[in-house]
Amino acid sequence: MTSQITPYLHFRDDAREGMSFYQRVFGGELTMSTFEEFEMSNDPVEKLKIMHAQLIAPNGLVLMGADTPTKMEYKPGDSISIALSGDDEDLLTGYYNGLVEDGTIVEPLSKSPWGDSFGMLRDKYNVNWMVNITGAGADAAGQSPATAETPAGLMEEGNAPDNPSAPNPAVL
Repeated sequence: MTSQITPYLHFRDDAREGMSFYQRVFGGELTMSTFEEFEMSNDPVEKLKIMHAQLIAPNGLVLMGADTPTKMEYKPGDSISIALSGDDEDLLTGYYNGLVEDGTIVEPLSKSPWGDSFGMLRDKYNVNWMVNITGAGADAAGQSPATAETPAGLMEEGNAPDNPSAPNPAVL
């Protein structure tokens, strides 16, 4: 079982360009997925934006990023989250539960459209965290995949999170 911590950059409509820039700087393999590929937006303007990008440099450096949906607040300079990911469900669920203490749940840890468990939070120090548990079958509340809410509704009209400065629900 493994876990890792990764910087996650948030862009406003230029994630493709930004992540390609970092690829030129650091080298390595860059993969990108759009909101359309995961059916995460009904807005035609959003569909081709980057929902998730991952750069893996030859030396092992990993950098992730995504476009921030138009409905969500974006502040240049404050555009980063810390992503915790891996396959150790107990460890990562413990991190999620520990970090959210006296913080704010942006998105509950639950089954995602891509098959993992995913959640977002802002800790009591206003640091944004994203937790992705690879292949996990239930959320932190013990819901089965069939009953767990997914983040897909966040992208639909009128279903944005209550907190407009929440990070993008891009996947890890």
